[in-house]
Amino acid sequence: MPHHTQLKAIFLMILCTLFTSSGQILWKWGMKSIIFTQPLTFLNVSFLLGFVSYGLGAVLMIFAFQRGELSLIYPVAATSFVWVSLISPLLFPADFMNFWKWAGVAVIVVAVSILGWGSSRQNKAAGNQPENGTTEEIKSSEVDSHG
Repeated sequence: MPHHTQLKAIFLMILCTLFTSSGQILWKWGMKSIIFTQPLTFLNVSFLLGFVSYGLGAVLMIFAFQRGELSLIYPVAATSFVWVSLISPLLFPADFMNFWKWAGVAVIVVAVSILGWGSSRQNKAAGNQPENGTTEEIKSSEVDSHG
């Protein structure tokens, strides 16, 4: 797969995680005004925007899957934990970061970076072969189809 295609897929997946993380934060914010015995309270703006944000994230994830190598781009989804860990303490006083949470964030960032680095090295080692087979396979299939 071409390098620029993989970069687009990674970028789309990062956007996906920003939208899904925002959706989760909006759901939590919207839950402040929900009273379970009053169903209409579920129609508050924050709660509904959470669904919109999460849905946009899902669409971006599908586009990322279409353009990238699954084993490379799916681990990027773990960065959702990073975004939520960084933002939620700013919005929710009961949420806080401690040493172990920071260590977990660091592990996620390092792991996703290693996966990206390993994939880019593998792509360089493999060269830029066409997506649908080697040049020889393509040429031989053209010869076979023409007689």
